[in-house]
Amino acid sequence: MPASARLSRRTALGAIAGALAAPVIGMPASGRAQQGADWPSQPVRYINIFPPGGATDTLSRYWCAKMSELAGQQFVVENRSGSGGNVGVDAIAKSRPDGYTIGLGSIAPHAIAPTLYASLPFNAARDFTFVSGLWQLPNLLVVNNDLPVRTVPELIALLKANPGKYAYGSSGIGTTPHLSGEMLKQMVGTDILHVPYRGGAPALLDLLAGRVHMIMDNIPGLLPTAREGRIRALAVTGPQRSPAAPELPTMAEFLPGFEMTSWGAVCGPAGLPRPVVERMSSLAKRALESPDLVRSYQELGATPWWTTPEEITAFRAHEEARLAPLIRASGARVE
Repeated sequence: MPASARLSRRTALGAIAGALAAPVIGMPASGRAQQGADWPSQPVRYINIFPPGGATDTLSRYWCAKMSELAGQQFVVENRSGSGGNVGVDAIAKSRPDGYTIGLGSIAPHAIAPTLYASLPFNAARDFTFVSGLWQLPNLLVVNNDLPVRTVPELIALLKANPGKYAYGSSGIGTTPHLSGEMLKQMVGTDILHVPYRGGAPALLDLLAGRVHMIMDNIPGLLPTAREGRIRALAVTGPQRSPAAPELPTMAEFLPGFEMTSWGAVCGPAGLPRPVVERMSSLAKRALESPDLVRSYQELGATPWWTTPEEITAFRAHEEARLAPLIRASGARVE
């Protein structure tokens, strides 16, 4: 594939906005339709709620670059990280509902945080307009090479025979790597020590050093190290095998019902005009179905994921309800 056919990380710039909203009062139907048809008539700011350089940043910039190409306006990425994504989504919620500030919706602030945090500056159900899914990204279970296991059943047997002896690392309390470990702990029925870190990179360093024994983190951060033979990959946590590593089984093949998938969505503040949402949704579908974007996502282990606004809104609510019992059982709580 020629380099020109790929979406460059450097050229990926912006994003898209949207959601379900009531018609604009006082504006005739023809005016509302024209409002949607004209969007975007100026650059769009896309708030990425996580730091630059990570998987969500790269995936966001790929999508924004394709949206810029399709819409004829720049989608400019602005990284507003902090508090597990809560800082960035709060900025999205408090922006003007005109379609020119949108951003990343994610499992962390929109499905995990409502249960994990005692209080939040936003309401995950009421303060956002969800437009479409963007991607789904499973975690990868890896172990230190010194651990005497090569399959998930061998790992389960080792953990059950030695409760409390082994530890798993995560990128922080309340993240999908943390909850993946808690799900394993609960489904296997044994004690596994959780060691939270400030991000996936330091957790991986301690895995390599043998200070923790296993990690379940997003595929892009772990698969290259596993392919180098420095750690051992055992399984993915998604509902199906990953196109990035089709040789690896899913956790559900050994523990039916085991699923932990990180996801991203495009959202804006509550009250986005319906014509803008529909226009944004249409462009998002074209972007996520374009062969070059599909290829770029799959190279990172992500699956492009377009949905209708109604589908992603319902999905977010279902994820919050699904994860709440797991979070409460883990004892994790941020006051």
